[in-house]
Amino acid sequence: MKKEKTMTAKTRGMFALMCVLGVSSLAPSFAGDKQLMPPMATKEEAQIVHWRMPEIEKRFMDIPELPSPYIAVSPVVLDDNLPISTLAKAGINTKEIVTLAEEIATGKYGKYDSMLIAQNGKLVFESYFKRGRVDLSHPQSSATKSYTSLALGRAIQMGYLSMDDLDKPVLSFLGKVDRSKLVDGAEKITLRHALTMTTGIVISEDGWEAMEQDTARIQGQGHIQAILEDSAPITDESQTFKYGTGPQFVMQVIEAVVPGSAKTFIDKELFGKLGITNYHWRTAPSGLPESGWKVSVTARDMLKLGLLVSNNGKWNNQQLISPEYLDQATQRQIITGDDDIYGGGELVSHQGYGFFWWGTDIEHNGKKHYAFSAQGGGGMYILLVPDFDLVVVVTAHERDDITQQLVAERILPLVARG
Repeated sequence: MKKEKTMTAKTRGMFALMCVLGVSSLAPSFAGDKQLMPPMATKEEAQIVHWRMPEIEKRFMDIPELPSPYIAVSPVVLDDNLPISTLAKAGINTKEIVTLAEEIATGKYGKYDSMLIAQNGKLVFESYFKRGRVDLSHPQSSATKSYTSLALGRAIQMGYLSMDDLDKPVLSFLGKVDRSKLVDGAEKITLRHALTMTTGIVISEDGWEAMEQDTARIQGQGHIQAILEDSAPITDESQTFKYGTGPQFVMQVIEAVVPGSAKTFIDKELFGKLGITNYHWRTAPSGLPESGWKVSVTARDMLKLGLLVSNNGKWNNQQLISPEYLDQATQRQIITGDDDIYGGGELVSHQGYGFFWWGTDIEHNGKKHYAFSAQGGGGMYILLVPDFDLVVVVTAHERDDITQQLVAERILPLVARG
C-alpha cells in the first residue's frame, strides 16, 4: 500500500495546541469560542455523491482533498438531533485517540475520509480527512445491504411481515412471478436464505451481465423471474454462502408487502424517522431501489443508523426496528471463515454473517468480544462492540484497510480502560 507523506513537525505542533482547545483542525470556520466547525462541502462538491456520476461527468475522486484534517475530541452540536458528548466525559484517553487520528491523516492505514466514535449512545469523537465532509453524502458500496436489512426489520416492526415469514419461500410474496417457467428448486429459497446469501442461485458472470442489460425483461418482479429462469437448479448442495445473491430478493419482498413503494417506505419509515434527509439511494434497472450498493449517506447519519441498532431498534423512544429481528440480523447465522476478513488482522477472528451484517470476534487482553458491522468496499464501516457500548463509523476510498484491527488494537483498549 502506498503511504502518504507524514505531517511536518510544525503541523503536528499546531495539532497539539488545538487539542488543548478541544479540537484539532486547521479548518478556518469556528462555532463558539473554542470549537471549530467541521469541514463543509462546496456547492460543486455537494453534487458528487457516488463513486461515478456520468450524468454530471464527475467521480468521487474529483472531490479535492482537505488541505488539513479535522479532529474534534469535543464534537460540535449541529442541527441533526445527534446525541453529543466528549471524549473526556466518556473517560477515553484524548491524546491516544488524537494520535491515532493523526496517523490516519497521513495515509498510514489507507485513504480514510472520516472516523467517528460513539460510546453510551453519544458521539464523543469526530474526524474528517481527505475527501470527507460533514454534510457530504459518502458512497456506501455494500454497506447498503445492511440498510436494506434494516428496512425489512422496519416492515416487520410495523406488522407488514412477521418473524415466521423469514422461513417462507420468497415466491410466496411475489404473486407476479410465473412459477411454471422457473428452474427446479426455486421454491426452496426462503427470505432467510436471501438475507444470509445462501439462495443457491448459480448464474455465470456473462449471464448476469446479459440479464441486467435487458431492462424490459427485469422490470419489477420480472427481475426475480429472470434470475429464477436463468439460474442452475436450486439444490440443498447449492444453498451455501455466496456473496452477492440475496439483496434483490429482499427488496422485492419489501416492495410487495408495504403500502406504496419500497422507496417511499424507506424514505418515510426508516431514514425519515431518523431525520436522515441528506442521502441518495439510486434506482436499480428493475425500477426498485438498489438493494446491495449505490446508496450514499453522511458519516453522521451512518452513526445514527449504528446508534439505532445499538439501542435495540429504538430511536427517540420509538421502536423502529423489531428487536427480535435485530437480534438475529446482527448475530452470526453462518460462519464464513477467517481466510479473508475485511479490515482484519491478528486480533480479529471467527468471521460470520447475519442478515446482511458481518460478525467477528475482536480481542483485548486475551479476551474476545463480539463485534458486528455494516461493511462497504472502499472502507465503509458501522462497527458495533456491544460489550463496551461502542460504535465506530469509518468512511474511506481505498479497498485495502485494517479498520477492524485498528479498533481492536487502538480503540478498544482505551474504551475498556475508560
